Amino acid sequence: MNWISNYVRPKINSLFSRREVPENLWSKCDECGTMLFHRELRDNLNVCTNCGHHMHIPPRERLEALFDGGVFTQIKVPAPIEDPLKFRDQKRYPDRLKAAQKASQEAEAMLVAEGEILRTPVVVAVQDFGFMAGSMGMYVGNAIIAAAERAIKLRRPLVLFSAAGGARMQEGILSLMQMPRTTVAVEMLKEAGLPYIVVLTHPTTGGVTASYAMLGDVHIAEPNALICFAGPRVIEQTIRETLPEGFQRAEYLLDHGMLDRVTARGDLRDELATILRMLMGEGPVVHGDLPAPAADEGAEPATAEPAPATADRG
Repeated sequence: MNWISNYVRPKINSLFSRREVPENLWSKCDECGTMLFHRELRDNLNVCTNCGHHMHIPPRERLEALFDGGVFTQIKVPAPIEDPLKFRDQKRYPDRLKAAQKASQEAEAMLVAEGEILRTPVVVAVQDFGFMAGSMGMYVGNAIIAAAERAIKLRRPLVLFSAAGGARMQEGILSLMQMPRTTVAVEMLKEAGLPYIVVLTHPTTGGVTASYAMLGDVHIAEPNALICFAGPRVIEQTIRETLPEGFQRAEYLLDHGMLDRVTARGDLRDELATILRMLMGEGPVVHGDLPAPAADEGAEPATAEPAPATADRG
């Protein structure tokens, strides 16, 4: 061996060898197949710049884009009983929860926060489809009740972003009980004379659609979102007929009177502020740089880590 083999050749190879590119720099659009650079995709709120397809967006990113200056205060949600049914399928239920928490960096399938949207104070609840398909369990019920109680205390409207595959089977009947619990929470808002706006995102299905997701004063959906109780494939197999094109999609439901708006994600901020200020009897929307909202009692600063929960009944 000599210095040519030991030094020169490896040096030349290193100069011309291709650098390894991290896999997470690019995302593929599910609709058109376009490869999208991660920064460009994030700047466009996870909407495909080629075809306009609305991809999944984590709840914190949605809240940062929604609130003035990206500033919001997270609201505490009481933790329900852990694994009340001692459920086990291929994995233990607590193991599934830990895996979902690690993957999403959130405590559960719903995040509740307060802040301002174009100087309009509001409480917002966001369901995370990335956490066990956004399934509705006892925590989600507690989150909606906490959001409603906070909105009533502060005399603010409540905006809820729904995204779920239905009830959480690992909690059985306790999961289904969240349907009447959340319905009562919505009724509390209406008795207090406060607006309740629902933004239905892809997908919103099952018991979520049969309860709090369709009880809003105004229903807005993101483009092409699937909104249903039973999915189109189940219906098609049951009635043995071909369904209309776009059946149970947001535009189809808008045409048939089940929705009030279909609004692109980039326009939701202005749309929500305009509707909320009209319903609250306030002046027109104000644009511009805004100060961060002051923290209130009963809330905690937003954090990327799962919030510690206190034991409580579901």
